[in-house]
Amino acid sequence: MSTTTKLKLTPLERKTSASLALLFAVRMLGLFLLTPVFADAAKSLIDGDNPLMIGIAIGAYGLTQSLMQIPMGFLSDRFGRRAVVIFGMLLFVIGGIICAFAPSVTWVAVGRGIQGFGAVSAAITAWIADATRPEVRSRAMAMVGASIGLSFAVSMAVSPLLVEWINLSGLFWTISVLGFLCLLLAVWVVPVVPQDQLAINRSLTMVDVLASKSLWLLNLTVFSLHFILMAIFVVLPPALMALGDLSIGQLWRVYLPVIVVALVLMVPAVILVEKKRIHRETIGLTLIVIMMSMGMMIPGMYSFAMLVLALLLYFIAFNILEALLPSAVSRSCPPEQKGLALGVFNMTQALGVACGGFLGGLVAAKLGNISVFIMAMLLCAISYLATRRVQLNFVQ
Repeated sequence: MSTTTKLKLTPLERKTSASLALLFAVRMLGLFLLTPVFADAAKSLIDGDNPLMIGIAIGAYGLTQSLMQIPMGFLSDRFGRRAVVIFGMLLFVIGGIICAFAPSVTWVAVGRGIQGFGAVSAAITAWIADATRPEVRSRAMAMVGASIGLSFAVSMAVSPLLVEWINLSGLFWTISVLGFLCLLLAVWVVPVVPQDQLAINRSLTMVDVLASKSLWLLNLTVFSLHFILMAIFVVLPPALMALGDLSIGQLWRVYLPVIVVALVLMVPAVILVEKKRIHRETIGLTLIVIMMSMGMMIPGMYSFAMLVLALLLYFIAFNILEALLPSAVSRSCPPEQKGLALGVFNMTQALGVACGGFLGGLVAAKLGNISVFIMAMLLCAISYLATRRVQLNFVQ
């Protein structure tokens, strides 16, 4: 079989990857709709002017999700990906409804926490890994990464308008409806992967996964990536509105072109990385780009153009890492450990969301907005040093 043929997705791989990417995109849209507007829209709620409480509400989802990623990944190895995804999306819908009725930021945090208990990221990424060969897995994961970026772009454009039209409560109702659509996708659309492809081995334990240095590298990187995302969006929306003289309903004019350009640049980059097998080098380079973008955001607090350019650089690197990291995890462990390994991976991702939201709000409240970017640069530097010390050993 030629290299060109091996790097092409089969019809089943393409259908499974596309449908799961769609499921992931709809679910992430339900999450991302809140990110670009909550810091300002929450002012209509009790404690809505407290940056610390805003950070807690943003991070609550990530905190509870981090607690459930490993159990959900473990259960998906035992009982199947579909059942776990359906159960998780039910919790997501329930939490969204609680947020819709919330009178205060505290109750929003409660609802978001319940949403986080429906942690299905590990099950979805393991589902894709089940259905794809190692040599095309990055391409399949890139479809998920692109769908995440696209959902982020749509949320950036739509959420400010939705908040103006139907207020914050209506936004949470929209998120709940999207969660229900994900449930229907999991039940009716995603193809079944035959059980004999799952290669379940019940003798393997958490110790086997935690002993892998390669996986710890990837876990640290994804923690940093999502920590920074949540931390900077505690302070970016108000800064963009002030510097650009924009209303909350006009933020899409910044977010949409930035995300679309970043997505377009991400696709050829991921294809090149897969062909050249330069995963470790690319991870290190993207971390350098993120450090640069954080440094640019410091003067960007006084310059609208600089802030937008820094945001563009950040999302180019963000999208590339979103595509490469899950694939690298699934290829750095035996097939029978995929669900568990991706559970640990998504746990650290969710911890990044929780810690980024909480510490971003705390640092902004106590030390000022610029300190958030300095903190992000330090975390990137630590992650970059780790990539220089640890080798990725892909399982073929």
